[in-house]
Amino acid sequence: MIIMTAKRTSAQMALHRAAAVWYLMAALGQMAFLLFILLFYYPSALSGNFAAWDTKPNIDGFIPGDTVGNILFALHVLAAAVLTAGGLLQLLPALRANWPRVHRWNGRLFMVTALALALGGLWLVWGRGTYLNLAGAFGISFNALLIISFALMAWRTAIKKRFVEHRRWALRLFIVANAVWFMRLGYMIWGIGTGGVGIGKAMDGPFDLFLAFGNSLVPLAIMEVYLRVQAGTSDRARILMAVGLIACALLTIGGSGAAWFVMWGPYI
Repeated sequence: MIIMTAKRTSAQMALHRAAAVWYLMAALGQMAFLLFILLFYYPSALSGNFAAWDTKPNIDGFIPGDTVGNILFALHVLAAAVLTAGGLLQLLPALRANWPRVHRWNGRLFMVTALALALGGLWLVWGRGTYLNLAGAFGISFNALLIISFALMAWRTAIKKRFVEHRRWALRLFIVANAVWFMRLGYMIWGIGTGGVGIGKAMDGPFDLFLAFGNSLVPLAIMEVYLRVQAGTSDRARILMAVGLIACALLTIGGSGAAWFVMWGPYI
């Protein structure tokens, strides 16, 4: 993902390859999430059998008598599949280099979908009351505001052809737009590593409160460090970042695998 005209140093190559490994692990994990959405939500949503959502515990996915809310929730989860697939494609350097027009249109679709999901998420929380506690509601709202802000900045810098800045804002948008996925990984990694310490029965424990905002802020912080190390001149920092990204890659694939066996696979 590092684009340079000069020959890369070994540290730069290590960072580049570590970023590629993380992307591969994230792609596998997100494809598992995408498969769950396609096999669990799509058949029931497209057939209008919204009550089938009750076979998996969720927060007011289906509410009897709430036709408008049920339809909007269905559209929300259907759009999530578009966002997941589009985001993975958008990060492929080959797409950007060989099919720039596809890259541009896919990027527009990704931004519009992210904005729609952010606004829809705000409505589901504050209009429909789809949340377990206020900390979770504020966490979702905070994430939505980040998505809206980053999407607008990515769009603005692309229009002005400030492509270096655009890439950074697009990467930030990718991170915060996938906060729901990161949250599931966070629960799996923490649950396996600690036995569930701090996770409340009503999702109101200390770890729940942390993850309500951490699902956006923790991966975003890692991304910001990566961007600064990538743009910097310290080979030592690049090596340390590369090691950190490999660790993140292992956590990502481990958390995704656990999520498949616990949260997704049993329901399809």
